[in-house]
Amino acid sequence: MSTRQTRNTSLGQFIVPALSIVLIAYFAYHSWSGRYGIESMRRMNEEAVRLEFELAAIKLRRQSLEAKVMLLRDGSIERDMLDEQARNALNMLKPEELVILR
Repeated sequence: MSTRQTRNTSLGQFIVPALSIVLIAYFAYHSWSGRYGIESMRRMNEEAVRLEFELAAIKLRRQSLEAKVMLLRDGSIERDMLDEQARNALNMLKPEELVILR
């Protein structure tokens, strides 16, 4: 065997393992930080939890508004509620009233 054949044989032995290592590294990197990787899934789960809390707050607000609408639907408008809403919309007060801003 010549030295040239020995070099090609020893070089050929390292090509397949080197390519395998490169491919494994490529897929490992993208499984961690790719679009659908582990890190991305963590962020999506955090976003889902945040959106669930936001949805719960919106549902509470809707229930509150539905309760106010029910007071108006039965045919008899609550006098206090009408007075409160009118004053709020017109931004007016009686002279003896006191406003506390929050």
